[in-house]
Amino acid sequence: MPDYAIRRATPEDRDAIYEICLKTADNGSDGSHLYSDPRLPGFIWAVPYQVLEPDYAFVIDDGAGAMGYIVAAPDTAAFHARLEREWWPGVRREIADLKPTRPNDERAIRLIQHPEGKDPAMLAGYPAHLHINLLPPLQRGGWGRKLIETLLVGLRAKGVRGLHLGVSAGNTKVLGFYEKVGFKEIARPASIYMGMRL
Repeated sequence: MPDYAIRRATPEDRDAIYEICLKTADNGSDGSHLYSDPRLPGFIWAVPYQVLEPDYAFVIDDGAGAMGYIVAAPDTAAFHARLEREWWPGVRREIADLKPTRPNDERAIRLIQHPEGKDPAMLAGYPAHLHINLLPPLQRGGWGRKLIETLLVGLRAKGVRGLHLGVSAGNTKVLGFYEKVGFKEIARPASIYMGMRL
């Protein structure tokens, strides 16, 4: 049985984070068929956090590499501003010639070109946000809870008041897990937003 361990993510983990994000991009299942560029989901929901907020990026390592990750931004509004300055310009150049051919290409390109903002009222109470994904061998094994607990230590030490995450309408099976670790539903504009006071 592999000897799993949680550790801080490093630049050397970025390829694995891209891969994990892709392999869980279809509501927790493999989303490889949804994107013509396998980096698209990672560009949006994973890798920029390790790059810009490395203190809040952790992986589960089985000794051969990352099998899951949690990434977060303690201040969502400030993070979105940094993305616009430091991340999106390079990504937009990378995808400039990409022609949508797979089901989720157009949405991903739109999110890169025109990132969605968050409701300021929600951010007032829940300023931090996270993304978490585990490959199937680690799902339902308690590792998601352990990753969240690891992240919460750092957010609380920074004095963050609240944390939120988004769940797609097609992935409601995970709501019970998030409720068990302390989240509650706080908004449902299209995706489902869940929050936790810290």
